[in-house]
Amino acid sequence: MFNFAAMNIRDLEPTIVWNHFADLNNVPRPSKKEDKVIAFMQDFGSKLNLDTYTDKVGNVIIKKPASPGMEDCQTVIMQSHLDMVHQKNADTTFDFETQGIEMYIQDDWVRARGTTLGADNGMGVAAIMAVLSATNLKHPPIEALFTIDEETGMTGAMELEKGKLNGTILLNLDTEDDDEFSIGCAGGIDTNTSYKYAEVPIMTGSETYKITVNGLNGGHSGVQINEELGNANKIMNRLIYDCQDYNLQIIEIDGGSLRNAIPRESFATISVNPSYLPLFKERAQDIRKEFSIQDPNLSINIESQKRVNYGMSLEDTAKITAAIYACHNGVFRYSQAIAGLVETSSSLARVIVKNGEFITQSLQRSSLETGKYDVANTVAAPFKLMGCKIEHGGSYPGWSPNPASQILTLLVEKYETLFNSKPKVMAIHAGLECGLLGERYPGLDMISFGPTIKGAHSPDERCSISSTAKFWEFLLVILENIPKK
Repeated sequence: MFNFAAMNIRDLEPTIVWNHFADLNNVPRPSKKEDKVIAFMQDFGSKLNLDTYTDKVGNVIIKKPASPGMEDCQTVIMQSHLDMVHQKNADTTFDFETQGIEMYIQDDWVRARGTTLGADNGMGVAAIMAVLSATNLKHPPIEALFTIDEETGMTGAMELEKGKLNGTILLNLDTEDDDEFSIGCAGGIDTNTSYKYAEVPIMTGSETYKITVNGLNGGHSGVQINEELGNANKIMNRLIYDCQDYNLQIIEIDGGSLRNAIPRESFATISVNPSYLPLFKERAQDIRKEFSIQDPNLSINIESQKRVNYGMSLEDTAKITAAIYACHNGVFRYSQAIAGLVETSSSLARVIVKNGEFITQSLQRSSLETGKYDVANTVAAPFKLMGCKIEHGGSYPGWSPNPASQILTLLVEKYETLFNSKPKVMAIHAGLECGLLGERYPGLDMISFGPTIKGAHSPDERCSISSTAKFWEFLLVILENIPKK
C-alpha cells in the first residue's frame, strides 16, 4: 500500500492539481472577504498571459484558447467558487482573514488542523488552474469562471456580469462524490428573526452557570441534513426548556456559526436555582445516549460562573425556548419524483441571546419554489407568534434537471468506459450556482461533478487523494472529447 503519510502534499499525484491547491490554501479566502484571493487569481491569469477579467462584484474570468486541432469544438465554461466556509474548533486558534490553511495527510485523506480544509470548492478551483497552466493538454476553448461568495449568499453567481461568456457547456466542479453527476439542485432562502427584551434582576437564590455543548460532527446543512446529525442549538434548548420551577433565566446564548453549516457548538450562560443540577445531568445523559451513534463525541458540561445580576425574564425565557422547540429543523419533505432525495429542509443555524436581543438565523432549501416558501413560513411561524421581527432574504433558485443533456450523455459514456461502472446521476439537496448561472446565461448545457470530499463545512472536512487522481483523469478525458460546434 502506498504510504501517503510520508509524503508532502505538493508531492501528491496529480502534482499539478495539488500544487495549485496548496498555493490557493496559502491565501485567506473566507466568504465575503475574498479580496486577497481575487488578487491572487488576477495575478495567476496575467502571469500566464491569458485574457483575465474581473467583474464589478469580484468574479474572475480567465480565457484560454483551444489546443491545436480543437478550435472548432464548443467553448466550455469551467466554474468553481473562490470562497470557503470558515469554521474552526473552539480550542483552535486561527484567523481565517490572515492565515493560510494548515494541511496534513492521514491515510488517503488530506485534512486541515482544527479548521475547514477549503476543498469545497478549492479542489475545483485548483483543477481549473491546472487546466489553464498546463501546456500539454488537449482541450476546447476554455472560459474559467471563478465566482465569489457562494457559501453565504451566492452573490457572485447572482450578480455575474452578462455578455462576458460565450460558452455553451458549463462544467461546475462542486459535487463531492466522484461517482456522482449532479444535474439539478435545491434552491434556498434565509429566515432571520429578532426580538428585543428587557433585562431584569436575577431571582433570589439563583446561581450563574455556563453550559457548553460541543463535540458534534456538524457538516453541510444540505447534503447531510438527512443524516440526523445533532444540532447544537436544538440540544441546548432541550437542556434549558421547561425549567420555570427552577427560576431559570437566560443570560447569554451563542450557538452555531454559519448559515449553511449544521451547528456543532453552543454556549449558554444561565441563572438558575442549584436544585436544577440533577435535572440537567439527567437530560444531558439522555441526550448523549440518543446521539451516541451519529455523534459519539458529543460533550455536554455545566460549570459555575461568577454571579451575574441581570438577565432575561422568566416569561421571555419561556417564550424563547418554546419557539426554538417548535422551530422545524431537519428534513421537511422527501421528493416524490426521485426516491431518497430530500426535497425540502431547514437548518436552525444560529441562536444568539445577548444584551437585550434574541436572534435566530436559519436556511431553508427546496427543489420546489413553492416548497421553499412553505418551509420558510413554517420556520418563521413560532417566532412570529412570540412577537419576533421576521426577515426572509437571500433567495436563490434551484436547477431543474435535464435528463436529455448532451454533456450528461458524454460524461456517462466516458465514465463507464474508464471505470467499468455506472455513475449515479442525481439532483442534490444543496445550493449549486448552476441555477443562477443558467438564469444569467440561458441555454447552457450544465453538469456538476468533482472529487470525493467528506465533512464539508466542518473542521472534519477532508479530500480523498486517490479520488482526486481519478477526478483529474476523468476531467482530462471529458475535455478531450467535447463535441464540435
